Amino acid sequence: MSGQADVAPTGLLRRVMRGRDPREEHRAATPLELLFDLTFVVAVSQAAAQLHHALAEDHVGSGLAAYAAVFFAIWWAWMNFTWFASAYDTDDVPYRLLTLLQMAGVLVLASGVPAVFEDGDFTLVVIGYVVMRLAMVTQWLRAAIEHPEGRSGALHYAAGITAVQICWIARLWTPDAWAWTTFLILVAAELAVPAWAEYRGHPTSWHPGHIAERYSLFTIIVLGEVILGSLAAVRSAVADHGLSTPVLLIAIGGLLLVFALWWIYFTGNEARLTTLRTALVWGYGHYVVFAALAAIGAGLEAALDAAEHHGHLSTRGAGLSVAVPVAIALLMLGALHRATRTGAVGHALLVLAGALVVLALGFSAPALGIGGAILGMGLAVAVTLAANLFTVRHRAERR
Repeated sequence: MSGQADVAPTGLLRRVMRGRDPREEHRAATPLELLFDLTFVVAVSQAAAQLHHALAEDHVGSGLAAYAAVFFAIWWAWMNFTWFASAYDTDDVPYRLLTLLQMAGVLVLASGVPAVFEDGDFTLVVIGYVVMRLAMVTQWLRAAIEHPEGRSGALHYAAGITAVQICWIARLWTPDAWAWTTFLILVAAELAVPAWAEYRGHPTSWHPGHIAERYSLFTIIVLGEVILGSLAAVRSAVADHGLSTPVLLIAIGGLLLVFALWWIYFTGNEARLTTLRTALVWGYGHYVVFAALAAIGAGLEAALDAAEHHGHLSTRGAGLSVAVPVAIALLMLGALHRATRTGAVGHALLVLAGALVVLALGFSAPALGIGGAILGMGLAVAVTLAANLFTVRHRAERR
């Protein structure tokens, strides 16, 4: 495998695209990757805001379906860029311009999110998504031309992505009765492309440490969006009716949830992405992690609406709008930590117990009050964290 220099020179007009060394030391996210991530903040914010509105109006089923669909497009486009950059980041002018095109596609996608929730119209979302994906095809074709050792895999990626994008465009004319069936089929096709390309062609030289860092940074971005959205909702509630006890309890409970989930995610060693199978489990599993974390913010905003008697969501519904994504995030984080052997989860039963307590508190919101229920959720996740830390430490001391 041919490797580039440990640190790719920046600002070059043109440099040959070769597979980067997967053992490269001190490999870190580049400023371009961080700028790229910021455009996804807009898309995540739009998806969470629209989910909040759907929950507040008690359109739970349709809101969750639209949210899952939109978030898949956001996550999948981000993930594909991230893995490609880990293997072939040249940071020259052509690479930067194609990245700029992908950033434009993200913003087009974000502008189409409200139409998906309101009318089920995917036109703008598909246009933005296809722009991003075809820019990715161009990157893969460049890699195929300039990196002979990885040509087979790169061409498999380019062919697979192109075929699926043609299908996404054709889906815009699909009868409504087939809309969700075709959506799920194309999602499965998208997910199958990397496995097909990696196993049938030469595996790409992604960097395990770089991938783990990129996912960690995006997790922080999503958690930051939760804090920002919740703060705006708290400020609005205080401006309208003053600082009430339920609002204060929701604010404290929400902050506890964000901090405890952050601690759980970042406890332990770096994820050990030693095989393609482990890497795919880690990468695909983060769809659930990212979507659940962003949904917590939407749930907290819906809970504040319920506390202020806005919207049409019941108190139990408001409690569950927070409890369900928290429980899902807990369970998926526990599964991913165990799959990558980071040592961050002491015992699976502790995580399961924490998730069940959170769900029980969501159902108990009418009795506890929405503020009390969410504060209880924050404390339950904090206790789950503490129990796991104690278990991990106890096991380490016995060795």
